Amino acid sequence: MAGQGSGGNVIAAICNFFIPGLGQLVQGRLLAAIAFFLFTSVCYALAATVILIFMWLPGVLLHLWSIIDAARYSPDR
Repeated sequence: MAGQGSGGNVIAAICNFFIPGLGQLVQGRLLAAIAFFLFTSVCYALAATVILIFMWLPGVLLHLWSIIDAARYSPDR
């Protein structure tokens, strides 16, 4: 991938919109992909329970972070 603003980063950000971590996987960053997917999924799963309904906010924030991280990724950094 070329860098920030490249077509590959836009595709990765769009992938993350649907599944958190998928964009990082497209970029070849396996550890980041697993971390974003697991942490976001756990927050959403806990929010689905009645007891921990407040966990939707960290889930949404992690989801947005994964999108922004994929869009701003530069292999040079």
